[in-house]
Amino acid sequence: MSMLLLALAIPSKAAAADWAYWGGDQAGTRFSKLDRITPANVDNLMRAWVYHTGDLQSRPKAAMARTKFEATPLFVEDSLIFCSPFNEVIALDPGTGMQKWRFDAKISNTQIPANRYNCRGVAHWVDETAAIGAMCRSRIFMGTNDARVIALDAKTGKPCEDFGEHGEVKLDIGKPLLWPGEFQITSAPVVTRGVVVVGSAISDNARVEAPLGTVRAFDARSGKPRWSFDPLIHDGIDAGEANVWAPMSADDERGLIFLPTTSPSPDFWGGKRIGNDEHANSVVALKSETGELVWSFQTVHHDVWDYDLPAQPTLARIDTGEGMRDVVIQPTKQGFVFVLDRDTGKPVWPVEERPVPQGGAEGEKLSPTQPFPTHVPPLMPQKFLPEDVLDFPPIIGSPSCRAQLAAARYDGLFTPPSTQGTLIYPMTGGGVNWGSAAFDPVHQILYANTTNALHLVKLMPAAEAESYHPLPGRELGRQRGAPFAMTREVVKSRLGLLCNRPPWGRMVALDLKAGKILWRSTVGTTEDLAPLGIPFHWGTPLVSGVAITAGGLVFTGAMDAYLRAFDAKSGEELWQGRLPVPGVANPMTYLWKGEQYVAIAAGGHSEAGTSIGDAVVAFRLPRPGEAPSLWSKTIDRPGGRFAADATAAVVVIILVVIALRRWRRRAKLRASRA
Repeated sequence: MSMLLLALAIPSKAAAADWAYWGGDQAGTRFSKLDRITPANVDNLMRAWVYHTGDLQSRPKAAMARTKFEATPLFVEDSLIFCSPFNEVIALDPGTGMQKWRFDAKISNTQIPANRYNCRGVAHWVDETAAIGAMCRSRIFMGTNDARVIALDAKTGKPCEDFGEHGEVKLDIGKPLLWPGEFQITSAPVVTRGVVVVGSAISDNARVEAPLGTVRAFDARSGKPRWSFDPLIHDGIDAGEANVWAPMSADDERGLIFLPTTSPSPDFWGGKRIGNDEHANSVVALKSETGELVWSFQTVHHDVWDYDLPAQPTLARIDTGEGMRDVVIQPTKQGFVFVLDRDTGKPVWPVEERPVPQGGAEGEKLSPTQPFPTHVPPLMPQKFLPEDVLDFPPIIGSPSCRAQLAAARYDGLFTPPSTQGTLIYPMTGGGVNWGSAAFDPVHQILYANTTNALHLVKLMPAAEAESYHPLPGRELGRQRGAPFAMTREVVKSRLGLLCNRPPWGRMVALDLKAGKILWRSTVGTTEDLAPLGIPFHWGTPLVSGVAITAGGLVFTGAMDAYLRAFDAKSGEELWQGRLPVPGVANPMTYLWKGEQYVAIAAGGHSEAGTSIGDAVVAFRLPRPGEAPSLWSKTIDRPGGRFAADATAAVVVIILVVIALRRWRRRAKLRASRA
């Protein structure tokens, strides 16, 4: 493909050598035009630097046990800038990883946030009306776990005094919280046309009357409120939020901002919110400067499965087969991909309303149908079959996976929650999750990570929940104000492995125009999840996303401790770079002094049970006189440590056996002489 076509296909802001937005560009394509790293040389990548935030040493163990380091750094102002799970904003030298400045939002270590300590990223904005070189002409915005919006000078990290109260605005949540962590901001703000916009993450299943999920916009200079938008129409229903916890995207030229909204509260019983619950579970387009509703498209009616829209809407210009068209691409937890006209919200290809299972819990009024895209195939299987069960030996796998699954109700996609217990497949974590999708505008290919796992959700009478104490790994949501509480757990064996057959995480490449899956590749091993670190190449759950490059590569982390590179054309896994702990974050790439780097936050994921850390790691190609070490190409590859440990154990056993034989021979010799 010619460079002319490349230039025409990529928006001007995306064509820079930086990574100025959480999603790579304002449209959330996660596509970089950098091409110095290619399939031919990617296996030579070597670690450039590692930076540690220091949280492992400075934070209490109880707080670290509730962290998710999901940040994607920005490359702006000649710095890599990101936030830690505790809302410390840090700027690093791109070439060395040395700290340039650091700002601490002073988050409490005892907050117990409902969605863990988490900060997926920050936003950057330049005030073109300010004098060049003026303080806070270039700004970094961050939402915090304790519901603040903070503005910092991008070059020094000092608060912008003219924004709110000494550089911060405290959100008015509108009602008392059940505990300090019930309401938080976890995703990066969006800045467009002079306004900074934030959503919120709210404890979904604590109560019916949860806080409202209002999306709020503030003047990017002064911090004064500009507008607010409640995604849920409350006429005749009893619920708190639908909210927007996932990343948003914006179209500056159209003056539109796009919101992926969630299910209303509570997730698993909707008897007090009769109807389809507009504009929950929807892609919503608002006017950036006023918050006025332009259009809304709902992807789930009357959600009782926690099938939020978890991913950033990706804005792209695609070839539909009938010409080029500006669209919004929205992947879902169910594995669907909705493609909508950017101006009207109407589906580009037909979406059908199809009957779905009925027979909800007492007081529930389900939607008889749900929307199904037709042209674009699902990214993953959507029906769980008996042959999909992973059988373990009776003793070590007891109770058997089949016994757990047989006791639950399952009638296919959209089987409603029940007191019997219901299997939800795909699970409520996806399909696709907050890592979102990536789009190659040149080759017109969509890439996404998917998770293949089962959730077991069970309703119980509210009175019983008061004295119920869940087992480890089982979530209890009291859903106060509803007649039912709920429990939710990932269906696993006693070994801690998933009960459905692998692969458990795959990357998918999708040709939108043809409506065809090009390839699926398993991502990750069980090295950080299985007993003894056994590295089965079964994939891992993939809540994070990918970065794609004009060099023909797709980079991704997983729930084992490696950053990986795949061939964008074939899906072949080409390289793995060892990380201190799993990198459950979106990778990014940037150009610094003529060298292309790839970086990822490596902090593990407390909800998934991985190792926990506090690192950011960058890789680059070797310089003259450098070469990857033999260790990095052997021991630091998946299975390398297990093989080394197993080999060492075998050697030790052999030496012990030899020593025992020698000892016995000597003992016999002494006995014969006696």
